[in-house]
Amino acid sequence: MATKAMRFLMAGALILSLAGQAFAQNKVSLRSADTHPEDYPTVQAVKAMAKTLEEQSKGRITMKVFPGRQLGEEKDTIEQTIAGAIDVNRVNMAPLNSVAPPTAIPGLPFIFRSVEHMHKVMDGPIGDQILDSLEPYGLIGLCFYDSGARSFYNSKKPINTPEDMKGMKIRVQNSDLFVSMVAALGANATPMEFGQVYEALSTGVIDGAENNWPSYESTRHFEVAKFYSLDEHSMSPEVLVVSKVTWNKLSKEDQALLRKAARESVPVMRKLWAEREDKARKVVEAAGSKINTVNKEPFIKAMAPLYDKFANTPQLKDLVTKIQAVQ
Repeated sequence: MATKAMRFLMAGALILSLAGQAFAQNKVSLRSADTHPEDYPTVQAVKAMAKTLEEQSKGRITMKVFPGRQLGEEKDTIEQTIAGAIDVNRVNMAPLNSVAPPTAIPGLPFIFRSVEHMHKVMDGPIGDQILDSLEPYGLIGLCFYDSGARSFYNSKKPINTPEDMKGMKIRVQNSDLFVSMVAALGANATPMEFGQVYEALSTGVIDGAENNWPSYESTRHFEVAKFYSLDEHSMSPEVLVVSKVTWNKLSKEDQALLRKAARESVPVMRKLWAEREDKARKVVEAAGSKINTVNKEPFIKAMAPLYDKFANTPQLKDLVTKIQAVQ
């Protein structure tokens, strides 16, 4: 009898152990990367997404966010995400242009007429088409985050016309599109990682760069490049991606939950972004930055040839036409 009781207890313990293991196997722990600092809107939006995931999965899915280039510069984190070493990654679209050509189209100069136009395009079927273009290259596109309007800034003088840029050394992202954009304006494009720009500006290795208000302010670039010229040449959004390696390990239910949580983080990000833009502009104005608004027409004309260069297939030309047709 004692032997039977012992066997019963052992069997029960085994069942409980197996059940516990099965539950543990269903737990999902994700790592997310962002090059921006802790308080940046994209970082806060991904943290909101992480909170949503944990709440809606009752603690089964957790995601730890690593901001401030803790896991490397964007080029490195993209490679790690494709390999599956990083699960979720917020990146600019420019480094993805050479990977998935449709990602270059939202970066074409002046393709968006306004922030509202950009939102309508990227939140709809055109945006989904661009997200889907990443999958063959090891990334699953989840959603787009605002990146504001990018403008030129430098340490020399106000930029009012393309002629003012001739001979200037301008930092750009590692993207053929951005190199060509700056070259079309007569300046010398210098591809460089984001974290190296402050020192390069302060030592004169470069004369200027281009970015949005929050990035200009959060990096303190305004300290060494006081002339900010509002040409707003690009409104290309940033993108939140998940490694396809990670994606394929998830159940269909968890994949759906990840997509839902990502989409729900978008309005959070946009609200924070609007607040951050306003704050950033006030900070740099108070610090004495020289801000001027340019006549965009000469810049639009100078960069027009980029459309033929980068929208160079029927599919990409069609994407441009669809974007321009959105009202």
